[in-house]
Amino acid sequence: MVERTVRERTGIFNKDHPNYKWIALSNTTLGILMATINGSIVLISLPAIFKGIQLNPLEPGNVSYLLWMLMGYILVTAVLVMSFGRLGDIYGRVRIYNLGFVVFTISAIALVFDPFTSGAGALWLIGWRVVQAVGGSMLFANSTAILTDAFPANRRGFAIGINQIAAIAGTFLGLIVGGVLASIDWHAIFIVSVPFGILGTIWSYKSLHEVGARGTGKVDWPGNIVFGVGLTALLAGITYGIQPYGGSSTGWTNPWVLLGIIGGVALLVGFVFLELRVRFPMFDMRLFRIRAFVWGNFAGLLASVGRGGLQFMLIIWLQGIWLPLHGYSYESTPLWAGIYLLPLTIGFLVSGPISGTLSDRFGARTFATGGLVLVAATFMVLLVIPVNFDYWMFAIITFLNGIGSGMFAAPNRTAIMNSVPADQRGAASGMTGTFQNAGNSLSIGIFFSLMIAGLSTTLPSALRAGLTAHGVSAAVANQVAATPPVGSLFAAFLGYNPIASILGPTGALSSLSPAGAAALTGKTFFPQLIADPFHAGLVIVFIAAAIMSIIGAAASLAMGGKYVHVDEPVPNAAEALSDV
Repeated sequence: MVERTVRERTGIFNKDHPNYKWIALSNTTLGILMATINGSIVLISLPAIFKGIQLNPLEPGNVSYLLWMLMGYILVTAVLVMSFGRLGDIYGRVRIYNLGFVVFTISAIALVFDPFTSGAGALWLIGWRVVQAVGGSMLFANSTAILTDAFPANRRGFAIGINQIAAIAGTFLGLIVGGVLASIDWHAIFIVSVPFGILGTIWSYKSLHEVGARGTGKVDWPGNIVFGVGLTALLAGITYGIQPYGGSSTGWTNPWVLLGIIGGVALLVGFVFLELRVRFPMFDMRLFRIRAFVWGNFAGLLASVGRGGLQFMLIIWLQGIWLPLHGYSYESTPLWAGIYLLPLTIGFLVSGPISGTLSDRFGARTFATGGLVLVAATFMVLLVIPVNFDYWMFAIITFLNGIGSGMFAAPNRTAIMNSVPADQRGAASGMTGTFQNAGNSLSIGIFFSLMIAGLSTTLPSALRAGLTAHGVSAAVANQVAATPPVGSLFAAFLGYNPIASILGPTGALSSLSPAGAAALTGKTFFPQLIADPFHAGLVIVFIAAAIMSIIGAAASLAMGGKYVHVDEPVPNAAEALSDV
């Protein structure tokens, strides 16, 4: 009688209610959307943020603030998401997920009230972004596992499809939301998370319940520490590799960068051997014996690297070249870059749920493989359109890229989660999230370095010729041409006027006629100057991304047919565990 009364009072919030799974889907989708939007919302809002705290991020001493504002959130989520997934298996996925909402919301409030300016203001924001990433990791690690617990195997593709598309589309929606809010006030970039965080916290504590199988054992502290330190060192080393070092345009010969990368790889290799020997491992390495799990995660890593590279290159392309050439001021380019990337997001939103639903019936292999082949084709097509393109061409190509990415993402994640035992779903979801977030982090180091390599062969001569043609002395032109191209690249990425940023410290602008100075710092000089060098770098970047996508498609093909892990023998096990 008491149990019936409780069920009547709680309604659909009761875990046994037939509609509970939809409550779980809606709440986890909100959580994952918040976590991923906040991973990218700062990317396009950096000019407004740095202006608000009165800090020039392009000054040599401030580049570290720029890198950590750019990378801190992504790096922390990559490192912690697997640990929180395993903690969810041991202590309850809903418990860790709910705590993530609390941490995320508190840090969102703290970010709004930055009491400092300059370097101290940047450190406040970076610190609380790291805390926010801890909450985001808790949400990210356990949302897919909660859905896998709540939905039957024949409906998981649809549910995880919605959740996964929210996760990936959030990275692009963050660009749009960030661009809009940055044009209003930089505090609004952080305020927007507060009401959703409070709503999600209350809603999750009220509605979500533990319905899945829990793992056993204790927290593997040595494994957590070795994995966290190793992955942090590796990703931080790759991130700092894009900074100039000595006479080189990049920092790949910097001893600290090499130490971070080599040491990080060594620790991660040690982590594997450690986990094979402890009684209660942080991650059960036997999961990598599962065909769908290992190939699905490898494909997911490559897809994430390519997607991150596309995102950064398109922002630079739009903000640094295309938008100024079409009359937009540098200050307004972050907003319009987000708007002009809408076709990419729409493609995601269209294809993700559909492919996820269809993969429930037909399996993931066809959709995941075909999606990455389509993505690779769009990378190659982007190479043949002019730098100053007609927008309709760009819109169609990016829409098709979004379609392909959506076709891959949802079925791939569903196949991975269906393939693992029920008591390992949190750890498996965390490992998959680690691959995805690490891919985003790796993409910055890889593709920025490739772009810098392309620019370093062509940009110096273009700068020298362009500046001297407008009255800048040969000595200053040679000095500017000798500077690493990373400064121009970051200026374009941030929506700053690159020539004003480069020539300002030299005092060359004050010695020119007003007309000459206006021509150099106008909307068209730098875009026209960098168009050919940028395209040279773009060729390297997009060919590399296309190759990664093709390899990822081959990995998706290797996943095999539809597979659902069965934890206990059932009468129709042959139907539940099948290859088609």
